[in-house]
Amino acid sequence: MNLSSMLADHHAQGKSIRVGLIGAGKFGSMVLAQARKIPGYHIVAVADIDTQKARESFQRTGWEENEYSATSMGDAITSGKTFITPDARDMCEFEDIDCIIEATGHPIAGVRHALMAIDNSKHVIMVNVEADVMCGPILAQKARAKGVVYSMAYGDQPAAICELVDWVHSCGFELTSAGKGMNFEPRYRYSTPDTVWGYFGWSEEKVAEGDFNPKMYNSFTDGTKAAIEMAAVANGTGLDCPDDGLAFYPSGLHDLASVFKPQSEGGRLPRSGLVDIAASQEPDGREVLNNIRFGMFVTFKAPDVYTRDCFDQYGLLTDKSGWYASMWRPFHLIGLETSVSVLSAYFRGEPTGSSKFYRADAVATAKKDLAAGEMLDGEGGYAVWAKAIPASLSMQLDALPIGLAHNVKLKNPVKKDQVVRMSDVELVKDRDVIDIRLEQLRTMGSNA
Repeated sequence: MNLSSMLADHHAQGKSIRVGLIGAGKFGSMVLAQARKIPGYHIVAVADIDTQKARESFQRTGWEENEYSATSMGDAITSGKTFITPDARDMCEFEDIDCIIEATGHPIAGVRHALMAIDNSKHVIMVNVEADVMCGPILAQKARAKGVVYSMAYGDQPAAICELVDWVHSCGFELTSAGKGMNFEPRYRYSTPDTVWGYFGWSEEKVAEGDFNPKMYNSFTDGTKAAIEMAAVANGTGLDCPDDGLAFYPSGLHDLASVFKPQSEGGRLPRSGLVDIAASQEPDGREVLNNIRFGMFVTFKAPDVYTRDCFDQYGLLTDKSGWYASMWRPFHLIGLETSVSVLSAYFRGEPTGSSKFYRADAVATAKKDLAAGEMLDGEGGYAVWAKAIPASLSMQLDALPIGLAHNVKLKNPVKKDQVVRMSDVELVKDRDVIDIRLEQLRTMGSNA
């Protein structure tokens, strides 16, 4: 609760935290929007293969052109300005940067960038949940061995959920479940980039007016992003994914404690200790009253009668028994809050959530009957959606993580809703990242 004071003291001594940002998309733009408002927080460089897009991000977020006119990273350190570069490796290898924010959203690139930063003794704030859910546990292990922090990004939902879980444990309550709100109906599962805008209710004119990525929006719509984020939460907290994937139980704020408790206690969870989603839509499309579409939650149980009575006395939202209660955060502000992760890593040496365990995977699952020879097109595409399952089951199935399901050819046919196996595809590229993934299975799989 004193990060801002620590930064102010640091800045008063003439020092700044020196940050490198990889990726100047929506998340990166939100990081930039706040960075120039925080004294002592210096974005030394922004790396994006499209440097013009990076410049547009600076313009869009209110920066003066002079502020991002540094001619090199060395010049940026001296002048206090920011350097734009297409080369993330140079940034990761530059000695005077303290922390790297990885915000590309590309799983293969994200793993490589994290390794570069860790190898060069830099803290890593992994916005890229796609990379984290595929290789986060082994990356976090490598960071700890190097004496640096590997962290989820504060402001994104996984980090906020990890914070709520930590609160439950710190208070001595019995953790029951954790999750987030989301707009979801069962029919969304098979959405494609061609159909996604209809589910948003957007006209062709509205889509044409904006800079909208149909695959990205489709990843949110078909449940893939939910699987990625909730599997990451499982790896960060030690909770489990349901064996058959997320159930997306419709639930409003006042129902969380009643729904997200075990079936044996009148709830809907198969058992305690799971992650899942509070859908903001009923299966027939009706909006759930008091839904938490943009929020995150935990449910927990009182350990004794005295604590149960306190839940009632202090107005917690509980189930009818009073034993189970919920706590939630209604909103998250994405990159506008990510500086909290940077400050926590730099001053405290602590992550704001990190993949401490290998508990879960987000695995590629067929949206339709797929034939041998077809190409998978990854997250938010036409061919597969991601299913969040326990890591032990993923290893048993030889499942293909969604992060490796882009631009790969099927060797075998796969039926609709069947998990794609590693042996079903031709993996001829990105062997370096595949090797990191296999190292995770080999060294951490026994704890799954």
